[in-house]
Amino acid sequence: MIRNVLSIAGTDPSGGAGVQADLKTFSALGVYGMTVATALVAQNTRGVAAIHHVPAEFITRQLETLFEDVRVDAVKIGMLGTADAVRAVAAALTTYRPPYVVLDPVMVASSGDRLLDANAVSTLCEELLPVVDLVTPNLAEAAVLLGEEEAATEEEAFAQLERLQALIPGLLITGGHLRGNESVDLLAIEGSVTRLRSPRVQTRNTHGTGCTLSAAIAALRPKRGDWASAVSDAKDYVTGALLAADALEVGGGRGPLHHFHEVWS
Repeated sequence: MIRNVLSIAGTDPSGGAGVQADLKTFSALGVYGMTVATALVAQNTRGVAAIHHVPAEFITRQLETLFEDVRVDAVKIGMLGTADAVRAVAAALTTYRPPYVVLDPVMVASSGDRLLDANAVSTLCEELLPVVDLVTPNLAEAAVLLGEEEAATEEEAFAQLERLQALIPGLLITGGHLRGNESVDLLAIEGSVTRLRSPRVQTRNTHGTGCTLSAAIAALRPKRGDWASAVSDAKDYVTGALLAADALEVGGGRGPLHHFHEVWS
């Protein structure tokens, strides 16, 4: 059976992040992709120029129309932007209860542009976190969720992971921003913590890495027996996409990953 996986996120005209990257990831991993747009973002590989937030009522309408017709096997949530959008998505998930929900708490773009209103963070913690299964913050996002300084070492990241476990049932803190020859992610599921290590890829083309990882986890979870297997295989997919990223020539800033590195010759 081909799985149906939904991305709820903003757009990226350059195709490296947002719903465009999610659809590429879904296709590369053999699932049928669907999207609900939460924001129209004018951006390229250099940064974000403007954001048009989709009204919460229309986000709700998109979700209702989809869930009432199509079986949704997993959901990936990316950029939401506003507190009203967070509430709309949380309400729909509470009503329709898809089997697996992965939240990438997109707060700041890799260019430094803020993508989630400051007043929406508390709404996300109070209303959305209780209805998702796995949250995938990077170090900066984990710090925002805790109201602390960003972790600078693996030990500090581990300590923040332990504090976040009180808020979040499933947690993957991505350590790509740490220094060192390895990229270390920390996965916490039902009290068990696993360190996932992979060689650090030397490339400037990292635009959309977080979007792609969370989308890959959502795509693989219905096809794997547990979260650990889905996360491990998703991390391998992202590593391959980073290793092949320099084959693409997209923009003059941080270019995208090569989502179809295993498909294109």
